[in-house]
Amino acid sequence: MSFHEGGPRAAQQKDTRSPGTGAGTVALFTLATIMCLLALAATYYFFVRTTTGQFIDESALVRADTIRGRAGRASTEFLDWLPVTSLVIAAVVVLFVTIVRRRWTAAGIAVAACMLANLATQLLKDWLPVRPYRGVQTLELNSLPSGHTTLAASAAAAVFLMVSPRWRPLAGFLGGTFAVASGVSTLINQWHRPADVIAAFLVVAAVMLPAGWLVLRTGKDWNAWDGDGGHWASSRFWVLLPGIAVVVSAAVAAYALRELILGMEVTDSTSSYFWAGAAMIVGTGHFAMVAAVWLFSWAARRRGPARR
Repeated sequence: MSFHEGGPRAAQQKDTRSPGTGAGTVALFTLATIMCLLALAATYYFFVRTTTGQFIDESALVRADTIRGRAGRASTEFLDWLPVTSLVIAAVVVLFVTIVRRRWTAAGIAVAACMLANLATQLLKDWLPVRPYRGVQTLELNSLPSGHTTLAASAAAAVFLMVSPRWRPLAGFLGGTFAVASGVSTLINQWHRPADVIAAFLVVAAVMLPAGWLVLRTGKDWNAWDGDGGHWASSRFWVLLPGIAVVVSAAVAAYALRELILGMEVTDSTSSYFWAGAAMIVGTGHFAMVAAVWLFSWAARRRGPARR
């Protein structure tokens, strides 16, 4: 027997197990889904049902008018084109990958999950109780989760599921940035509060994680990892950059909310709450993207080199 016949590379090539069948993979995907659902419930409870949460959320929305102008006009145009842009990007990529790479099952799962995430958002808008009065002047109408953000994030997630592991870090970075920009734009235009956007991210994650697990199971011939340096689109740079954004966003949010955190006298005349809300959106969106890239890469690297 030659070295090539018995070496590690041959062992990898003979490994025909699906990346989603391992007990560790099932446990991680299940745990991540449960955590998203718990985080969604906590987001609703804190920002909708408590005085402090309502104050932070509403203050961020009200103070958004302090930075309007060119940013407001640009974000309005972006939001006007968002539904069409999201659908076109997702449709082009999904159709291309489906036809060229023949990933029919994965395409069906990704599209179905995208539709389910948007349906879940609309149902939650109708089913969740309106905002109770907690001493904060706010509209009682429930606006959580954000429909525009759900559309952008779910379209980006569908693309993420369809591409092979070597492309997922880049797809995650671009899609996550697109979703974050959508969420921040809704805040700038005072369409949605920060919690509405954060809830949209969590809804999409809770739906797309089980869908991603199914894609891993059904796409065992191409869902394999060839290393961080195996392709330029899988460079650590695409994870490092949003990782830095998460850390910076957490610092900005903590500084902007320092009065509440330290129990100081609250100054309601500054724009700090807008920046806190924007930072929470940026941090949550990019954290979700980094976590997704890591989770899917971890599941895929358990097998040999991937097909394109």
